[in-house]
Amino acid sequence: MPRVDAYLVAGGKYHDINFARLELLKLMHADDDLRVCVADNYHDIEAIKAADFLISYTCDVRPTAEEEVVLNDFVASGKRWFALHATNSIIEFTAEGVDCPRLCGTLMETLGSQFISHPEIEPYEVEIVQPEHPLVAGIEPFSTTDELYCSELHGELNVLMQTFYNGTGGGFVENDWQNDDPRPVMYLHPVGEGEVLYLTLGHARSKYDMQPVMDEYPVVERGSWEVPAYYELLRRGINWAKEPTLKSKS
Repeated sequence: MPRVDAYLVAGGKYHDINFARLELLKLMHADDDLRVCVADNYHDIEAIKAADFLISYTCDVRPTAEEEVVLNDFVASGKRWFALHATNSIIEFTAEGVDCPRLCGTLMETLGSQFISHPEIEPYEVEIVQPEHPLVAGIEPFSTTDELYCSELHGELNVLMQTFYNGTGGGFVENDWQNDDPRPVMYLHPVGEGEVLYLTLGHARSKYDMQPVMDEYPVVERGSWEVPAYYELLRRGINWAKEPTLKSKS
């Protein structure tokens, strides 16, 4: 099998990035064909351009305007981006609550969504929308205790998994989601000749991750990382991201 070069961006705020980075690296290390470059932002645009695929677990990591264009062009050229959890988030704590301003528009259009808010972390059900699709085939509907993302959607989305939420809450400035629209949990989003796979699950937080908002967070949260199906989704997502490279080098 040919060598495949992955670029992992794991960085940001309010989440246990160290935990997520380690878990993702363990999954990729199990693949002998993968070599992984790791960063906590999108600044090294030449390294990103040279990669075969991109994978990200971030929160409030804001690329520059130049970096946004590079990321869009990267996918549009025929490559793939496996984006996890809060990659689509812009977070600002204000006197009115947690705000998610419409910044980094090119990034959000590339990803296919922008995070706006979530209710309090509680168990919810995830349903499989396309049970025959290879990315989710054989995975049964499951319950998880995670951040349920209410997002602003952009462009064409091929939804593979979803949940439902109708209500308010969570301490966000925009928190009124009183409609019955499904909330995408995992979807494919075409960009030019390439594609983004977005999976909103994967919240993780531990003792110091909310600084400077609070000195110590009172509990350790592992969200969907405690659900076996989540690891299977990650494995499949990584294999999906490799596919164009394997085909071009075979």
